[in-house]
Amino acid sequence: MADPIKVLLVDDHQVVRRGLRTFLEVQGDIEVVGEAGDGAEGVARAEELKPDVVLMDVKMPVMDGVEALRRLRELDNPAKVLIVTSFTEQRTVVPALRAGAAGYVYKDVDPDALAGAIRSVHAGHILLQPEVAGALLAQDEGNNGQGRGGSLTEREREVLGLIADGRSNREIARALVLSEKTVKTHVSNILMKLDLADRTQAALWAVRHGVTG
Repeated sequence: MADPIKVLLVDDHQVVRRGLRTFLEVQGDIEVVGEAGDGAEGVARAEELKPDVVLMDVKMPVMDGVEALRRLRELDNPAKVLIVTSFTEQRTVVPALRAGAAGYVYKDVDPDALAGAIRSVHAGHILLQPEVAGALLAQDEGNNGQGRGGSLTEREREVLGLIADGRSNREIARALVLSEKTVKTHVSNILMKLDLADRTQAALWAVRHGVTG
């Protein structure tokens, strides 16, 4: 049996954290390893506990979720961050994704869908809904690797297309009959050549330039 997915809950409302913990702890493959009541504490706890996934609220005292996410990336913390937001806060999703979030869920998400989202980002997927992808594309037009696609090898373009389809490294490896280590090397080369920060930006670049899997 695989190790459970270690999750850190970061939300300034204790009742929300309690509810999330109660639900997630009955999932056989998910383990809540800690909680934090604001972004600064969340960063500290993430460094201490090394979770696989951080469930991060946006609006919190001391430090908000987007700034906490930026701090985690500055520290090279490998945890995947899943932003929790309300529909009325959708404008905050774009800066969160720019800061390196693996995706987002709304606060009224169905519990089973939340567990599925945690499993999905842990597996390396990007949770990006069409309306948010459109907003990111509009803001990024003309930036982030424009005109550099010609430097990619044919194999790198194949990998990039599969990233745009939301495939994880493991799924890309299966599809292209490669090792995961080789896929990781291709992904690193793609990000370097296109001057992109992460897989989310790579997926958006691919969509904008018509690179599909």
